[in-house]
Amino acid sequence: MAFFNFFKKEKNKPENINEPEEVKTSEQEETPSEETETSEQEEKPEEEEVSLPEYEDTSVIEEVMPEREKTAEETEAETAEETEPEPEQQPQTEEPEEVPKKKKSFFAKIKSGLQKTRDNILSGVEQVLKGFTEIDDDLYEELEEALIMADIGVETSLEIISRVKDIVKKEKIKDVAKVRDIIVRVISDMLSADDEEFKLPSPSIILVIGVNGVGKTTTIGKLTNYYKSEGKSVMLAAADTFRAAAIDQLMVWGERNDITVIKHAENSDPAAVVFDAVSAAKNRKTDILICDTAGRLHNKKNLMEELKKISRVITRENENAHKEVFLVLDATTGQNALQQAKLFKEAADITGIILTKLDGTAKGGIIIAIKNELQIPVRFIGVGEGIDDLRPFNPSEFAKALFED
Repeated sequence: MAFFNFFKKEKNKPENINEPEEVKTSEQEETPSEETETSEQEEKPEEEEVSLPEYEDTSVIEEVMPEREKTAEETEAETAEETEPEPEQQPQTEEPEEVPKKKKSFFAKIKSGLQKTRDNILSGVEQVLKGFTEIDDDLYEELEEALIMADIGVETSLEIISRVKDIVKKEKIKDVAKVRDIIVRVISDMLSADDEEFKLPSPSIILVIGVNGVGKTTTIGKLTNYYKSEGKSVMLAAADTFRAAAIDQLMVWGERNDITVIKHAENSDPAAVVFDAVSAAKNRKTDILICDTAGRLHNKKNLMEELKKISRVITRENENAHKEVFLVLDATTGQNALQQAKLFKEAADITGIILTKLDGTAKGGIIIAIKNELQIPVRFIGVGEGIDDLRPFNPSEFAKALFED
């Protein structure tokens, strides 16, 4: 009993409540106390009969302090148990998200990408038509200005209005609102002129030129992906040896498309690179060789001489190969793109144009001016950043996407 009396005394001490290990040491301190010295022999058998673990004050402490910890742990365990079935229901909610919505048709991409261009062209025309009740010369003049402001160009805008006048006169149209539909018809006819499918024979060699920043190297990578998807074998030549990092960028696209890239050291002769590339493509019977060539406009004479030299190398090494010279233009530059095309046309024999970044720009009307003024066919258009967003230009489809409601 002395043991339990002592234990009750020790129980009331705050130190033992927070420090359970001190209870054991207090048992050892019982021997020097006066009360426990006389009953040592009596307590010893009791200690043997009553095991201390049953009376360790840890049981007492568990009732006093750890009950608070248990309640916290129990609440966490209960909340965990309640939330356990929720993850099992997640796969059911994820199933509808896996519905294939990623791929849009290319026509849908063109249509959505040309929204700003469509608004830019037609909003100005419609605004002019609202201010007139009859068709006269003043109406035509303001329509010309609206088309010029839409980046269609002066020459092409005058041509459009001239054709509109002829149609209005022939069909005896009096309603001002109908002029909008006539403008749409004229522009569609301009775009659809010479609507022929473009196909490259094998073997073919494409020289790609363009100023820095228009996306020339990226376009080559996408062009490579397109022809590979058509089942063609493709090889690249890094002949733009003067632009910083041009070779490295082309190497990256070669790795992405898993094709061979012929390169030399930086600042080496571009014609030498093309020579090695033409020889390698001929020996391996490659269908299409795409050469990334220089696009410097600060010296047209040097550019012309360089392209002529490359053409001579191609003709000498593979006279049976079909040759194309593609100029890459950035649609977001509007009239500047048209001026670039005019300058390049003076320096090189351009056979086709690739118009990039048509998506998200209001200046896509420049494609009408390029087709009408330069008489150079647009071969490819880019309407996105994806590797599949470069496709052959279909004039009828483009006109439909541009003006279809």
